[in-house]
Amino acid sequence: MTASDWSSDWSSDWSPRLVASDLDGTVVRSDGSISARTVSSLAAVEAAGVPFVMVTGRPIRWMKQVSDMTGHHGVAICANGALTYDLHTEQVVRSSPLAPDAARAVVEALRASIPGIAFAVERLDAGFAHEPTYQPRWDSSDPRTQAPIEELLTDDVVKLLARHEEIGSDELLAAALATGASGATFTHSSADGLLEMSAEGVSKASGLAAFASDAGVEAADVIAFGDMPNDLPMLSWAGFGVAVANAHPEVIEAADLVTASNDEDGVAQVLDRWFA
Repeated sequence: MTASDWSSDWSSDWSPRLVASDLDGTVVRSDGSISARTVSSLAAVEAAGVPFVMVTGRPIRWMKQVSDMTGHHGVAICANGALTYDLHTEQVVRSSPLAPDAARAVVEALRASIPGIAFAVERLDAGFAHEPTYQPRWDSSDPRTQAPIEELLTDDVVKLLARHEEIGSDELLAAALATGASGATFTHSSADGLLEMSAEGVSKASGLAAFASDAGVEAADVIAFGDMPNDLPMLSWAGFGVAVANAHPEVIEAADLVTASNDEDGVAQVLDRWFA
């Protein structure tokens, strides 16, 4: 179902009790901004007493800008489900780190099967770090530690990253899954040769399910929005999964509804059905 015909087919007696959305490529526009219309829609969700949850691959340190743009509404589930962060109190309320032994086994399996792969980590306390051959794509003021990956796999790793300079993210994910490596959840959220790994069983779906359980909300009463493969578990878990028009083909195929793009306030267009 597309955005042009969803209103006539939607059950008139259903309304969401929890709204969850990815950020980059979904509510965040291509220029890094969030439109006034979307901010207004998100505020209206909370004003109606419905929790709004940002579910993102971003680390916590990248949440301040989004929080400032949206008026500090809601809770953020960061690092693809590994962290739950209260935007009101700026405190981590749930953490699911990747066990060092499991991470080492994954690194060994991928390095043996995918020549040219390089690794980095996101850590809860110590931030981003990478081995010398890993080339970060973003330009930021984040402090960066360089060391052999084996030295970086500490108890507070919430996401293991792998990058390849010659193949795209879809191909890299397929190659990683083909190794049969266990002990981690594999996904990606970009097209530039980046692979993201969380603890086994940890995903955007698991983080959102834990939050919903605490809030007394069932999956059937949740609407979720996304655009990339790391959103697929969340969209499948939620009672209604919505893809923006600019989404990855697999996300569009899996969604219950395809709305307008992130640059056209696609999320707000759907939320206005209940919260205008």
